[in-house]
Amino acid sequence: MELHILEHRVRVLSIARPGLWLYTHPLIKLLFLPCRSRCRFFSLTETPEDYTLMVDEEGLKELPPSEFLQVAEATWLVMNVSHSGSVVQAAGVTKIARSVIAPLAEHHVSVLMLSTYQTDFILVREQDLSVVIHTLAQEFQIYREVGGEPVPVTGDDSSNGFPQIQHGPSPTVHPIQSPQNRFCVLTLDPETLPAVATTLIDVLFYSHSVPKEAASGGPESTSIPFFAFSLIEGYISIVMDAEIQKKFPSDLLLTSSSGELWRMVRIGGQPLGFDECGIVAQIAGPLAAVDISAYYISTFNFDHALVPEDEIGCVIDILQRRQEGQAS
Repeated sequence: MELHILEHRVRVLSIARPGLWLYTHPLIKLLFLPCRSRCRFFSLTETPEDYTLMVDEEGLKELPPSEFLQVAEATWLVMNVSHSGSVVQAAGVTKIARSVIAPLAEHHVSVLMLSTYQTDFILVREQDLSVVIHTLAQEFQIYREVGGEPVPVTGDDSSNGFPQIQHGPSPTVHPIQSPQNRFCVLTLDPETLPAVATTLIDVLFYSHSVPKEAASGGPESTSIPFFAFSLIEGYISIVMDAEIQKKFPSDLLLTSSSGELWRMVRIGGQPLGFDECGIVAQIAGPLAAVDISAYYISTFNFDHALVPEDEIGCVIDILQRRQEGQAS
């Protein structure tokens, strides 16, 4: 298999919900007028707490600083896995659980995930790149994109005198919740984006409902606002509530032939931060063991896994038993 380190240098931001009005114009530019911006990596995810943005450095230039905008310190590099020259299809975070996610967690590399309709992006901090290459060089042929062309990377290229890995304590097993939403994972031909622009603007910027408080007594909670849109290298991916999908023209949004619906597992009782390692692994690993696919979307405060609707009961049981096992 091949691991590709893409050219994007990505920053992770949070826009507070009360401050969204300040960013409506630059976000519309990034969403609908990519020809007016040099941004090639754009992802916007609405959660109950805030709006998470993952944007490259050109996208960051479009966003004015304000009291409503938090920018995480690290710069993140973007990777994906391909097999025989084709990108591994989405819902595949469990496919790379053993080969990528687990080894990086063992070597204390913090990972963010962004699953899209087309592929699964793995984000690692730029400062950790040498550790990443050293860790994965035996499993993968590693390439780094330079000027749009893949250039082979060897383990010797990562660093000289590579430091001994220090294994720390096991990561915290975080609580989970499963909102009642049923989600669709969709794509859209960029040529038809103008046809859904009005609906998309309404959903993202004007159709806000105050989320009901999640039930604290168990993993099942009420529905939550969650909407993810990404435009990366010309490919569009959308995750939305099945009820929200009804607002869009049915002939423009494309999904898999099965039309599968997805349920969410939301990870974290308190904001997770960016320094803890193994958060993705504690979800992807157990699901990989039972061959359950999952989309995975990291945000500024919490992580979110989407699993097939008919598997949600099994997933919650597996993850709860893992949590109870650590507690005992």
